Amino acid sequence: MDAHPKVPVAEIVAGAARHPARIAVITGGEPLMHDLGPLTAALRAAGFRTHLETSGTSPLSGEWHHICFSPKKFKAPLQEVRQAAHELKVIVVNKHDLTWAEEHAAQVPANCVRFLQPEWSKRDAVMPLIVEKVMADPRWRISLQTHKYLNIP
Repeated sequence: MDAHPKVPVAEIVAGAARHPARIAVITGGEPLMHDLGPLTAALRAAGFRTHLETSGTSPLSGEWHHICFSPKKFKAPLQEVRQAAHELKVIVVNKHDLTWAEEHAAQVPANCVRFLQPEWSKRDAVMPLIVEKVMADPRWRISLQTHKYLNIP
């Protein structure tokens, strides 16, 4: 059995439809490595808003109400993803990441919401840096992994 078995689109949508929420967030690994057109079409037909979180390293596919662009250092993102982003989320591990975040912010649309999120294992060290940055530059906001603070798996 594959570590990540393929699941038919209809099964994914049926599973999502069992819950009252009507926003489907496609994330984890790099979702754009797959053709997401059939999935977003089926989710929209079932009444869902479609949201994507991506590193932007693969071409866009699917129809999205909201795109969170979260670049990673190991592979450069595509310009088409940067330009389609509604939200920029940069994970902060060290002070240099604040400069790296500004480099990405300069390449997204002006109305793209900017978030800095501490990497969980470094949060105590980097939160003061993030708070200082946000206080000095209100174009940025803080993003937290609330589920981890609440100990929700």
